Amino acid sequence: MNYVAETLTNLAAQTGFAFLKPGNFIMIIVALIFLYLAIAKEYEPLLLVPISFGMLLVNLYPDIMAEGGLLHYFYLLDEWSILPSLIFLGVGALTDFGPLIANPASFLLGAAAQFGIYSAYFLAIIMGFNGKAAAAISIIGGADGPTSIFLAGKLGQTNLMGPIAVAAYSYMALVPIIQPPIMKLLTTEEERKIKMEQLRPVSKTERILFPVVVTIVVCLVLPTTAPLVGMLMLGNLFRESGVVKQLSETASNALMYIVVIVLGTSVGATTSAENFLNVTTIKIVVLGLVAFAVGTATGVIFGKLMCKITRGKVNPLIGSAGVSAVPMAARVSQKVGAEADPSNFLLMHAMGPNVAGVIGTAVAAGTFMAIFGV
Repeated sequence: MNYVAETLTNLAAQTGFAFLKPGNFIMIIVALIFLYLAIAKEYEPLLLVPISFGMLLVNLYPDIMAEGGLLHYFYLLDEWSILPSLIFLGVGALTDFGPLIANPASFLLGAAAQFGIYSAYFLAIIMGFNGKAAAAISIIGGADGPTSIFLAGKLGQTNLMGPIAVAAYSYMALVPIIQPPIMKLLTTEEERKIKMEQLRPVSKTERILFPVVVTIVVCLVLPTTAPLVGMLMLGNLFRESGVVKQLSETASNALMYIVVIVLGTSVGATTSAENFLNVTTIKIVVLGLVAFAVGTATGVIFGKLMCKITRGKVNPLIGSAGVSAVPMAARVSQKVGAEADPSNFLLMHAMGPNVAGVIGTAVAAGTFMAIFGV
């Protein structure tokens, strides 16, 4: 009888129930909510499904992230900045830079949207974070998960990487919810109805030269941006050159999706209850939201300024796409514009600031790295 009792006791001690704490149950509920949003509401399922499932796994079995655990080695690729750079390669191969080339003024809208990053940086300093931690947190304002992970790793803020990455990817997924109220608050019905002229055709020569020229200029000014901007432009060169179709397809499909699975799951697995349910995480989530909201607002406000300067030729809504959530933010600009006038088509115009935002966020990250001598 003692043997049976001892065996049952040992078995019970090895079940997941023996390790679960109240915080784990909270995080499991959060993971299930994220899964619901991803599957039922289709809020960026490519991001939220692996992130939320990683969150679920680590709170059911914490040792999965311990050294020797499966996701520990996935996470090392995040810390070493390998996965964020590969994501940028895939984004470059997927993205049409034509709207940005056709309308270079879009760079200004992309730059204006980065104001959220710098405002969050100073706010984080005020809230007690050191300079490097504040810089890593502020990049959330660009709604750019890979860049957030990249900068956190480069600045040695690996202890904050989990909350930063989850906040960044969550806000990327929630762009359709967060941005529209801000956009409508800052624009009038007449402004939202503005129809923009069709963009000029962009030649193949321009398309090929653009990634080469941007790489040379940006990396000469800020060499620290080379891993991100370089991979982004290399992917786009694959796409536009027309001579490496296999590389373009691999970067934009198979490689991209493999990296998303590994990165998303490992990021989600950093959200154990012990690491995530604390005051610091709450501050990061709040700062990220403030940064994202400010970035959206400054993009729209600068769009209104351009609207005035051009005498109504620029729809201010496209300024909100200056955050680098590609192509979600551009789609939101299109959606809000179409609500005001169903015949309005802003998607391609919004892709200009959207692509500029990706470059702008990478430049912001490089600027912080240069400031701190990384």
